[in-house]
Amino acid sequence: MALHIQEAWILLFVLPGLVTPAAINHEDYPADEGDQTSSNDNLIFDDYRGKGCVDDSGFVYKLGERFFPGHSNCPCVCTEDGPVCDQPECPKIHPKCTKVEHNGCCPECKEVKNFCEYHGKNYKILEEFKPSPCEWCRCEPSNEVHCVVADCAIPECVNPVYEPEQCCPVCKNGPNCFAGTTIIPAGIEVKVDDCNICHCHNGDWWKPAQCSKRECQGKQAL
Repeated sequence: MALHIQEAWILLFVLPGLVTPAAINHEDYPADEGDQTSSNDNLIFDDYRGKGCVDDSGFVYKLGERFFPGHSNCPCVCTEDGPVCDQPECPKIHPKCTKVEHNGCCPECKEVKNFCEYHGKNYKILEEFKPSPCEWCRCEPSNEVHCVVADCAIPECVNPVYEPEQCCPVCKNGPNCFAGTTIIPAGIEVKVDDCNICHCHNGDWWKPAQCSKRECQGKQAL
């Protein structure tokens, strides 16, 4: 009896060693949830190289077909090497353009400024105006303002005045000049004191008067 018990214990220790990992079939057990998820992520997409072209939205175009990809307004042709897109030399936008559209392959000016801006004011094309009494200006078709500034002649007096809305100064009292600190009219001799008689130069109104001494009329002694 004791011999049978000893043989049973020996079998219990030997049997686990006879079961090897190769004997376990993994197909008999379901995979973990994590393993299933990782295997599903490896999706296989169709390869369109040499067969067609795909735009930014995922649309597929056949070889030779023209299309507009999402990143460009210029048309492209689908080739075996991929999309071949037009790259035209677009005309320059007018510097006075106020409305530009980008719907086509090249930007297009839809509205050009039809006025001139000068010192904060707007003027119509070919409109003439005077921003100051001495300026005459016109709004040109090029949206540029061309002005002419009046060239005033030298006034024939030493005390010219500026009248409202007039460009050049005027001599309200006629031609004159200085005799010392006294203003004398031109064209006549003026006795400025007891000893001096003066007159203005002809045409040189800015020069001092020419004076000559005469016999002084001294005060009689009492």
